[in-house]
Amino acid sequence: MAWKHKSIAVLGLALFFAIILNVQMVMYLINILFGPIELFNIFNFCVSLFERGTFAYYAIVLIVNFYIFYSVIIIGKKVVNQIIILRSFRKKLLQHINNDKSKHLNKMFNRINEDIVVIENNELLAFTFGFCKPIIVLSNTLIEMLDSKELEAVIYHETSHQKYFDGIKIFILQIISEVMWYIPLTKWSYQNYRILIELAADEFAINRMGSELGLGSALLKLIKKKLNFNSNPTTSLVQFADETVDYRLKQLIDPQQTIPVKVDTGSIIISLNVFILILFILVIA
Repeated sequence: MAWKHKSIAVLGLALFFAIILNVQMVMYLINILFGPIELFNIFNFCVSLFERGTFAYYAIVLIVNFYIFYSVIIIGKKVVNQIIILRSFRKKLLQHINNDKSKHLNKMFNRINEDIVVIENNELLAFTFGFCKPIIVLSNTLIEMLDSKELEAVIYHETSHQKYFDGIKIFILQIISEVMWYIPLTKWSYQNYRILIELAADEFAINRMGSELGLGSALLKLIKKKLNFNSNPTTSLVQFADETVDYRLKQLIDPQQTIPVKVDTGSIIISLNVFILILFILVIA
């Protein structure tokens, strides 16, 4: 699964920067709360470059503390907001669930965990919802529009998102890109991971069905209905038809074509300079 491997690489790039930074922040906080630790810490090193009691010393301490406080606040705010949105959205889903159609669909596609939910809605909806135990949500309008093969392709596509927990990964990448805004590659990872997981999910569906016909036909039907690609009510949703649909159709038409998942030179240079600076500090320390 080529696209899945590429998505893992992009995810790993962002996590690499995030893990290094967060470990250093935790070590800095431990140093403040419980006393000095022997392990090297980049934040402590930056503070130690200035003579204690000087204006520059207090300025760098203020900057370091503000950055860590800012990072914790942003992460905490995002997590709390997401929990609130998830609960609110789940309540709305429960109000529109069609239990009979949900049971019928789960039985039809042998879903042992009964993880497909059908809701009564006039819009064409197909998405994966939730973090710990993602479910596949389909609207009755969408089900009525698609034939059996098209519907099966949509379900397999969403099963890929469900199986690999793409919703929570997108959420994590979004947080990383906002907290580490000074490393442009984190934002690039977030934006392009969204494209790659859709291509990977399409690949998953095609492999399960043995043909791209059902998937391609479903996408074309949805495009003709002029879907609103900006209708995501929450970052935990991974929709079947979103802003990546152009890439996906090109891939279906020509599987050998390379999708332009590229990053501009400026972003690479800035990110590498920041990383080299961190390595330089580690070496001279």
